[in-house]
Amino acid sequence: MDSISMIGSSRRPIFITASPSSSSSSHYLQAPFLSNGLKNGVGVGGMGVLGCTSAVPAQPTVAILGSGDFSKCLTIRLLRCGFHVVVGSRQPKLAAQFFPHVVDVTHHEDAVGKGNVVFLAIRREHYPILWDLKHLLEGKILVDVSNNRRVNQYPESNAEYLASLLPESRVVKGFNVISAWTMQQTCPKDASTKVFICSNSVDARQQIMELARQLNFQPVDMGALSSSRDIENMPLRLFPAWKGPVLSAVALSIFFFAYSFVRDIIHPYIKHKQSDFYKIPMEMVNRTLPTVAITLLALVYLAGQLASAHQLYYGTKYRRFPPWLEGWLQSRKQLGLLSFFLATVHVLYSLCLPMRRSERYLLLNMAYQQVHANVDNAWNEEEVWRVEMYVSFGIMSLGLLSLLAITSIPSVHSALNWREFNFIQSTLGYIALLIATFHGLLFGWKRAFEEEAYRFYLPPSFVVALALPLCVILGKVLLLLPCVAHKLHRIRRGFDDGRYRCQRLEPVGSSTYISPERVTIM
Repeated sequence: MDSISMIGSSRRPIFITASPSSSSSSHYLQAPFLSNGLKNGVGVGGMGVLGCTSAVPAQPTVAILGSGDFSKCLTIRLLRCGFHVVVGSRQPKLAAQFFPHVVDVTHHEDAVGKGNVVFLAIRREHYPILWDLKHLLEGKILVDVSNNRRVNQYPESNAEYLASLLPESRVVKGFNVISAWTMQQTCPKDASTKVFICSNSVDARQQIMELARQLNFQPVDMGALSSSRDIENMPLRLFPAWKGPVLSAVALSIFFFAYSFVRDIIHPYIKHKQSDFYKIPMEMVNRTLPTVAITLLALVYLAGQLASAHQLYYGTKYRRFPPWLEGWLQSRKQLGLLSFFLATVHVLYSLCLPMRRSERYLLLNMAYQQVHANVDNAWNEEEVWRVEMYVSFGIMSLGLLSLLAITSIPSVHSALNWREFNFIQSTLGYIALLIATFHGLLFGWKRAFEEEAYRFYLPPSFVVALALPLCVILGKVLLLLPCVAHKLHRIRRGFDDGRYRCQRLEPVGSSTYISPERVTIM
């Protein structure tokens, strides 16, 4: 494999060595011309360095304005793929120390004059310096790779601002979602290789997309330059799809923790002057985790049932869901993964409960009380069976949740057809919810009917936690009734129960959207 030595503390040469197998893997590709008329693609010399296609002897020249980290990594990427690179800097002599000797590090004016594709690796605050280069940039393709410090920092995007400064140039937004780390990797497996590109010039957009392909990236056409604001906001957003589900999980955790705290800590302290505050770090947390987990799992499937009810009510699948329901449907994957995570942590907490010092003291006290009461055999057949089944159902539900989570991995998901994926996520998902509900019922057992279990007139935590799952299971049973299932099946096949009864409708425009059956942890 060919290699290039680039970045160091001093200006040093590039060493290119070809392995014996390089010549045998050479091939030829047809690539489009850039605006300077030079052809990109594989040259006669075969495969280029580090998996990129090498260029023909007359290498196209790409100019980069800026000498920061991104500029250095983009330079080495272009060199590996056979391009000639010219770097423009305010201090070319100082910047030249950090680039290979084959890179022409010069002033901005010289760099712009040598390339028809110009990457702007500078911040928006420095765009006014381009005003003096306006006559040199006419007709050239300017690739804006800048990002802002916060979302919607300026009234217009950086690319739109650049286009207003240089109306005679063809501005393209792209490569801003690729980090310097990803840029210097040959075939990055720990980062996304998608490059979102937009421009008002179709020709310029297509040329930069082809350039991205030659750099082993996956270009995504985002259309006109008006999309640049969305592209610039992409690197600044922190898990936007997880905001609602995480807030829901936090709110449910606070509610159930406070609920258990009042019942199991405050009530004994007020009623019997018994201090159980030591239970807060372990027991209280462990009681909160499963209640939140099963509630989130129920919310996953409740959204699909509400969507089905919406379709049954209006008699068509082509009426848009309300915005809140559509957002809920889109969050089912995140809700399901959070449920799996909390259930896993609950298992770890449960395994650690016997390790506590308090548990050892309670065990010793119980043994002393049995000896003192002259009890030879404390075996309770009913309790033994309850705990055995309770633990068994818990393990089965966690196993099914693990299967749902595994199929959410893109590589696994892509290996399944639609019927297989729907069976795992929908059918097995409901079975997991049913088994988890049995797990909770066996945990509570008879306490739901005992008067002393209602402290401060509040029902036990497991009763509150199982209310929603039981409703979801009952709703699924209703949807499986032949009369309801048949009508719903016809609606999803496109038959309208209203004015167009028995007439097959074709989806139009944005009417095809989220399927309520595409659940859950996708």
